[in-house]
Amino acid sequence: MHLYNTTFKPNEHIPINNIAPTEDEKQFREQLLRGYVHDPGSAMFGGVAGHAGLFSNVHDLAILYSMLLNGGVWNGERYLKKETIDYFTQYHSNFSRRGFGFDKPEKDNATRSEPYPCLSASSQTFGHTGFTGIGVWVDPKYNLIFIFLSNRVNPNGGDDTKLSSLNVRGKMMEAVYQSMYNK
Repeated sequence: MHLYNTTFKPNEHIPINNIAPTEDEKQFREQLLRGYVHDPGSAMFGGVAGHAGLFSNVHDLAILYSMLLNGGVWNGERYLKKETIDYFTQYHSNFSRRGFGFDKPEKDNATRSEPYPCLSASSQTFGHTGFTGIGVWVDPKYNLIFIFLSNRVNPNGGDDTKLSSLNVRGKMMEAVYQSMYNK
């Protein structure tokens, strides 16, 4: 798929100047991390874990999520069965918005004061938000891929909550939907 920037431990594969600082970590490793996972649990596994440590960029994410949006096909080649993608992007609980592979919108978005990920996201939408502040969402109903890359843990660790408290990701995503509606 030509995903040249999606990797664990990018500092071993990618020039350091092409990697944004991860975190000025003050408690566990006491140093500026660049190209190495901020999550201490993943760090104890050598920077490779199922819950943290995978780095990427917008180009690679656009390819990956385009493949998912296209039912498992990218550039004429099948990587996943459509049925597999459908299974991992569906709701599987009456109590949780999480699918087996991806996050989903809240089921009661229309009545929530803070819809997640945003008010206009259809029930087909699937994606992921990360601790560091990233957000990647696909809405098959609108043929939409929304990628928001940020790093709220640099330089001050995870103490900065403005990204969440101001709902920056959701407001930006909603602005994209509104721009599509108001052509």
